[in-house]
Amino acid sequence: MSGEIKKVSDFTWEIPTSFKPGMRVPGLVFADDELFELAQRDRAIEQVANVAFLPGIVGRSLAMPDIHWGYGFPIGGVAAFSREGVISPGGVGFDISCGVRLVRTDLSAKDVEGGLHGLLSIMAREIPKGLGSRGKIKAPEKTLRKVFSGGARCVVEMGFGRQEDIERIEGRGVYSGADPAKVSERAYQRGKDQIGTLGAGNHFVEVQVVERVFLPEVAEAFGLFEGQVTVMIHSGSRGVGHQICTDYLKVMDHVSRREGIELPDRQLACAPLDSKEARDYLSALACAANYAMSNRQALMHWVRRSFEEHFHASEEKLGMDLVFDVSHNIARMEEHEVDGKPMELCVHRKGATAAFPPGHPGVPEAYRKVGQPVIIPGDMGTESYVLVGSKEAGPLSFASTCHGAGRQMSRSKAKKTIDPGKLKRELEAKGIVVLAGKPSLLAEEAPAAYKDVSKVVDVCEGAGLSRKVAVMKPIGVLKG
Repeated sequence: MSGEIKKVSDFTWEIPTSFKPGMRVPGLVFADDELFELAQRDRAIEQVANVAFLPGIVGRSLAMPDIHWGYGFPIGGVAAFSREGVISPGGVGFDISCGVRLVRTDLSAKDVEGGLHGLLSIMAREIPKGLGSRGKIKAPEKTLRKVFSGGARCVVEMGFGRQEDIERIEGRGVYSGADPAKVSERAYQRGKDQIGTLGAGNHFVEVQVVERVFLPEVAEAFGLFEGQVTVMIHSGSRGVGHQICTDYLKVMDHVSRREGIELPDRQLACAPLDSKEARDYLSALACAANYAMSNRQALMHWVRRSFEEHFHASEEKLGMDLVFDVSHNIARMEEHEVDGKPMELCVHRKGATAAFPPGHPGVPEAYRKVGQPVIIPGDMGTESYVLVGSKEAGPLSFASTCHGAGRQMSRSKAKKTIDPGKLKRELEAKGIVVLAGKPSLLAEEAPAAYKDVSKVVDVCEGAGLSRKVAVMKPIGVLKG
């Protein structure tokens, strides 16, 4: 490594192609001084440079302010490839279409005071959670094929949700191009009983209160107001996505060698976009994304049922409408302007969220005048945010922004250094009720293990990637 990294502005850092011989484009990292130092410390900056080696990469190899070390690509990495370029499973990750959805209510904080333990207990009973958890929806192969092809729409047709939910899910609840024949038998086995399950790790269901609104007009369009109770759901494609990624990494490793693609890291294994293997992976990827959206749709159903039982009122009467559902581990074909000309690009977002501006056709009709909602979870002891896409993000980041706080401590280190019992007491002293299946999980996902989400969001706003709409504080957390 020879070229020096340059600080371009308060929130951007450029990695020149001379940083690492073989880079086809520069790297660009959105971060302040502290966040950039953290990224350097865990070598994620080197991964940004490695991504720039991939054939057909357009513009720059990008990293959001929540960047940290990942498999091949850094988590928080964004890269776009021309039709002559490649697709890489490492640019999506193992939990394909892991994402977040936000549910609003007409309830205020005082409506849940005193009864929060009871509400969380009902949710803990209703929502299957934890590693290897099994759901209430059994999906034999015939049903799974429908889910893989039809996404959240299929689950709504099964009775888990309302038709209007579909309008407020990215892509209207379904990724096109899915081909269930491109999914392995092992992935079918792993997915047959995991629809509507939370899983473990950083996945959660969180009851929150809107603490502050920054953009009243946009918040009103999203149905948010100060003092309001909301529910955030964070989960992904469970074993299905993990298996599809595992299967196609082997395929891509073979293709990379066959095509003579020189890579600085084998974890960046890839295939030319015009190859059969790339088309197969995109078809399987769409199946996993459809499964993930179906999973979150079913999870929302159990959340609504839990509120109905606790408040003795229908979820419609409680105003439990979906605000938005967005994925942050995905690759898909999108049109972006490059050097003043529209280009169809394969945009990889790994631990990054699409942030389309006002007027973009990818924004639901209800929000098109203000822009796409961006949902940014914190951790179980800190605030979460709703942002909105900005016009500036298009040329800056292929309309992308951050996806969360980003880890700054490994799970193994967190387990060694954080006392889960003490942490739970500290959270409850702050008025945050936490229910977790395993005490060790609390240590792994402790606030100290993550970067400051407010700082990350401030960088996104300062750099022009997205704008703050509202901030929510947690009052009740359900984890695996």
